[in-house]
Amino acid sequence: MAKNKGKTKTISKGKAEKRVFHNNDECPVRNVVAQIGDKWSVLILFALVEGPDRFNSIKSRVVGISQRMLTQTLRDLEREGYVNRTVYPEVPVKVEYELTVMGRGLVKPLYQLVSWAEIHHDEIKRSRQAYDERG
Repeated sequence: MAKNKGKTKTISKGKAEKRVFHNNDECPVRNVVAQIGDKWSVLILFALVEGPDRFNSIKSRVVGISQRMLTQTLRDLEREGYVNRTVYPEVPVKVEYELTVMGRGLVKPLYQLVSWAEIHHDEIKRSRQAYDERG
């Protein structure tokens, strides 16, 4: 049975219906979640929770990110509508990044994921180690 023409669908297989995740722009899981599910986006979003910040400050707080990757990820987050970039006409030029209303809305459910990760981090590390030792 198809739902949401062109978007995520469900397929009847016996009694249970299973979701199908299409590889196109109409699938919200692939189209939206993939962007925020990368290695750096969530960390950058959380770096901006406390308010506007400058590039080098964000870079110093997101340890390990390269200048190039921070630039690209900020551009992607701006394109998606989660981050605003403001350029102030000063000498030297001042640029600040801040969460948009949509970005602040996104951070709320992501906070639950981050909290869950903090609670289960030790358990996950033990599970990984046990798996690797079986390998």
